[in-house]
Amino acid sequence: MINVIASIQIKEGQVSNFIEIFKKNIPKVLEEKGCIEYVPTVDVATALPPQELNPNVVTIIEKWNSLEDLMAHLSTPHMREYGKKTKTLVEKMSIKVLEEV
Repeated sequence: MINVIASIQIKEGQVSNFIEIFKKNIPKVLEEKGCIEYVPTVDVATALPPQELNPNVVTIIEKWNSLEDLMAHLSTPHMREYGKKTKTLVEKMSIKVLEEV
């Protein structure tokens, strides 16, 4: 199984617009071969000392059956369209692709 954690820094004041576009794309992604989970999340304030809060970051948590399924996901028409719609809302993005050991 492949786990993906994508951290997306959204431009100030644009988080709700980004999440709206993202959520419209979720059903299409969940229909893809190998997609197990695809969820947007935001920071929740806690008393945990190492936590760094950022209200402009949306973290996407994904689970895929295989790396091949993940790679196919990236080139689907709906993901290309999603990228066009969110391009002006995103400041930067980092991604971790992880495999269970």
